[in-house]
Amino acid sequence: MKKYILSAVILLLISSCSYDNYMEKTVFIPDEDDRNLPAYTEWGYNSFGAKYERTYFTATYDIIPCKVVYRSGILNFNISGRVGSGYNNGSEMTLTFSFPASLVGENNPMSDYKDLMVLHKKEIDLTDASCEVKLTKNSQTEVLSIFSGKLAFKRAQLLRINEKENRVILSGTFDMRFLRNELPEVLSDGRFDFGITELWNL
Repeated sequence: MKKYILSAVILLLISSCSYDNYMEKTVFIPDEDDRNLPAYTEWGYNSFGAKYERTYFTATYDIIPCKVVYRSGILNFNISGRVGSGYNNGSEMTLTFSFPASLVGENNPMSDYKDLMVLHKKEIDLTDASCEVKLTKNSQTEVLSIFSGKLAFKRAQLLRINEKENRVILSGTFDMRFLRNELPEVLSDGRFDFGITELWNL
């Protein structure tokens, strides 16, 4: 029932403003069990969240939450937001998940956001030697030493609006355990739901 009500609300909102303006915004729907996290959705809400030690890493209204970059056969999945005590508060932070496109079955150069459909139902083992995870905070970037973790693309959908292809919606989960400054840290219960309109090919 909640899904039907939510769908109706979304349709009303979309009909009252332009599709593109609405679809670019970050929509935060609180999780029922932990209201500091967004609920897992597959609607292209441009939102994400995860527990990070005793705080939260979440999307904000003022930072583009995701940019996907393809360079020399490597796909870089960048998630940007703030880490702090509450939604839209705290220090800016970016996690960059880098992995070969061949790891998800793409052996040809990627040039368009529609190429991201290859990620549908693909799971990345972050301990794989070909993968790398970077954390950027306070203008400092460090490569994390991952000892367990995964990035799961549960669904990739090609969204059409008025019969025109508009974006790929990528939804999924992530978690990892890693060493930072020689101490173990945990990022858990991660979930994301992004509408991607551009694949940066550098």
